[in-house]
Amino acid sequence: MTASRPAGHLLVECLVAQGVTHVFGVPGESFLAALDGFHDHVSQIRFVACRQEGGAAFMAEAHGKLSGRPGVCFVTRGPGATNASIGVHTAFQDSTPMVLLVGDVGSDFRDREAFQEVDFGSFFGPSTKGFAKRVERVDDADRLPEYLARAFATAMSGRPGPVVLVLPEDMLRAATDAQALPRVEPPQAWADPGGLRSLRTLLLAAERPIVIAGGGGWTPQAAQALQRFAENWQLPVANAFRFQDTFDNHHPLYAGDVGIAINPRLAAHVRESDLVIAIGPRLGEMTTGGYTLLQAPRSRQKLVHFHASAEELNRVYQADLAFNTTMNAAARALEVLTAPPEVPWAGWAQQVHAGYEANLAPQPLPGPVDMAAVVGMVQKHLPADAVVTNGAGNFASWMHRFFRHHGLAKGFKTQLAPTSGAMGYGVPAGIAASIATGRTAFTVAGDGDFLMNGQELATAMQHGGRSIVLLLNNGMFGTIRMHQEREYPARISGTALGNPDFCALARAYGYAAERVERTEDFEAALLRALAAPTGTLIEIPLDPEVITTRTTLAAIREAAMARPAADAGR
Repeated sequence: MTASRPAGHLLVECLVAQGVTHVFGVPGESFLAALDGFHDHVSQIRFVACRQEGGAAFMAEAHGKLSGRPGVCFVTRGPGATNASIGVHTAFQDSTPMVLLVGDVGSDFRDREAFQEVDFGSFFGPSTKGFAKRVERVDDADRLPEYLARAFATAMSGRPGPVVLVLPEDMLRAATDAQALPRVEPPQAWADPGGLRSLRTLLLAAERPIVIAGGGGWTPQAAQALQRFAENWQLPVANAFRFQDTFDNHHPLYAGDVGIAINPRLAAHVRESDLVIAIGPRLGEMTTGGYTLLQAPRSRQKLVHFHASAEELNRVYQADLAFNTTMNAAARALEVLTAPPEVPWAGWAQQVHAGYEANLAPQPLPGPVDMAAVVGMVQKHLPADAVVTNGAGNFASWMHRFFRHHGLAKGFKTQLAPTSGAMGYGVPAGIAASIATGRTAFTVAGDGDFLMNGQELATAMQHGGRSIVLLLNNGMFGTIRMHQEREYPARISGTALGNPDFCALARAYGYAAERVERTEDFEAALLRALAAPTGTLIEIPLDPEVITTRTTLAAIREAAMARPAADAGR
């Protein structure tokens, strides 16, 4: 029989039983008993002390994306939990399994607005628009294994997402002889055979079908099955917004990504299609071009929607066929769907892929740095299993447009990017990938984006992370400046940035750093970074005019000023 020990030690044992190897967090006095438990189990599980709870939560979310099991973040009450909420929201919108553990005020102080007390049920409370799938408080130390196992089950079941577990300080100190429960595995929901027969009928009647794949819950096996389905039926496949590693970008059936700054030719192809098979994505605002590529609530195209959440199906779009199924089960069912010897849309599929290939040719833009060529060098030298991360901002569009992921079908998840549009994600995500997997982690950040969580370079140095950060510095919040010029041309307000010496800052944290001002100098800098024993920051001062991969600020401003006066400042 297990000897009595503090519940904080039992909590760590429960995490180990669930296969957790890394917990990201910022220590707090409310969970000292659990920190003591990490000390006792240091050979099995590692508490990665971060510099701010938002960065810690992003690291846990990134780990959840990479592993397919809940990433774990541990923070203290009040400001610790509210800081971490950005990562919980990202896990919610990105359908990432995650568990946030919150050390809380003692039970004897509760409901008195004690120091840093927060009503976490209200703050994170589950709803169709909330942060978490479940929020629970554990008051009985003996029931801790039950709550922890349920948190993992909930985070992985159906549409993956975050769960918040609130742990009162006195409960974590209480003695218990309870034992950890076994590892939880997510259930698989299979597609209805009758519905699959109906899907085959729709396919046989189609002339211009297209697949949009993405969302949470994908594994290499599911991605491989999706590829076989596409090949059997010669279907063009597009990846949903910031899930560009779902289908191999080098495959002759790849269509491109459906998201922000979509290839105009791909947008036209989606509109022209007569059958859209959406496997996994929510079909939210970004993946549907603001609900215009597919009209809501009833699209002009026939729509078949596979999703792990019954609540998501028919919520925005009324589908012609809806399948409540996990991605593993969906893809494996589709790969055995019998295809005819020939399909009438083979030429269409080639045309769609040709549109993707054409989009890889860049437009000429001003300045001494050719970012398309820079991405080409990154593509040339990064290992095939490298993890590529970014936060939110126009800077990310260079990788989104020009970098080609080999995809999960090759065995590795390679893209970590927030569909929630959260700034500050890329740096901690890359550090988490480096610490937890040992794989090469390459981050693209903007100057505004970097300064939101750049302090996590200290976490990397302390815990052996060695990410490469490509920092594009244009001295402004670029995305907002772009929108500002479109709506209020030549009226700059709030978007200019006064920046530090980024290379000096990175060196102060222990990273190597260098500044590259010409395209021809970048390749050597990248090779030095790949060979360096520590992480490296490469700063590129980018001409402010180079605001997107396609146009300049001046062109945007001129177009806005040419509009009728009644349209200005909408």
